[in-house]
Amino acid sequence: MRIAVPDLISNSYFPAPAAVELGFFKAEGLEMELDLVFPVDRAYEELRDGKLDFVAGSSHSALAAFPDWKGVKLLASLSQGMYWFLVLRADLGVKQGDIEAVKGLRIGAAPWVEMGLRRLLEEAGIQIEADKVDITPVPGAIRPGVSFGVTAAEALGAGKIDGFWANGMGAEIAVRKGIGTIVLDVRRGDGPAPAFNYTQPVLATTDALIAREPETAKAAIRAIIATQKALRLDISHATTVGKALFPSEEASMIADVVERDLEFYEPMITGEFVAGMNKFAAELGLLSRPVAYEDVVAKQFSDILTV
Repeated sequence: MRIAVPDLISNSYFPAPAAVELGFFKAEGLEMELDLVFPVDRAYEELRDGKLDFVAGSSHSALAAFPDWKGVKLLASLSQGMYWFLVLRADLGVKQGDIEAVKGLRIGAAPWVEMGLRRLLEEAGIQIEADKVDITPVPGAIRPGVSFGVTAAEALGAGKIDGFWANGMGAEIAVRKGIGTIVLDVRRGDGPAPAFNYTQPVLATTDALIAREPETAKAAIRAIIATQKALRLDISHATTVGKALFPSEEASMIADVVERDLEFYEPMITGEFVAGMNKFAAELGLLSRPVAYEDVVAKQFSDILTV
């Protein structure tokens, strides 16, 4: 079987590659191959087309390939809340929480990822065009095998962008190198409160796979939960995975980044989250009609998530 992540060197989707590398999928009887498929909309398109069995990606991005949630289901959360950071050039001297500082700047963001930043800024009163906020792809990021957060930090250091909207690993690299400052960390209270529920990293699959192999879907959920628990019990597992999958610099950082995220590594997908995400999607024109919780989440497996 195949599972794809849109960004490999990331704490956000980390429970998925960790479940492969640490053998938790195998322990559930699943022979799982890990792929990097970027950007995230392409990963969901490959899921729709039967090239993948699972995607570990941003939840709202499933709508890129499955209009109105038809044909796809979210199985479990990899981590709670919208997980991207706004990082600006360190030399700008911007303090954390100062959203107004984005005015007149060029901010790098990935396709579909940028939607979260745009809506957040709008809810905060920023007029993106009038305030001349240029939200743009990161130079060099749209290439096979590229990890977006790492590439974003490199582009920031090279002066190609003034800031970026990316995962915690990209933020960590920028901060440690002294080239960037974290300005927004939504999960820890920065920005408008609704932004927390715009999206989150999830494990997703098709309705067809669930109908055909419900036990496979359940086994995949159990593997993710076991991985989250293992990381909470022993953070050194993160380093083991990093050494196997990442370049040495990022491998040396991943345990620190994951450890800070452990409070968010919970598998539940709440009704409050789905309502917030669907509101966000509707505001962006990604939904044509109201959609119920059970049309988004594989509710028949919810008992596993609360164990």
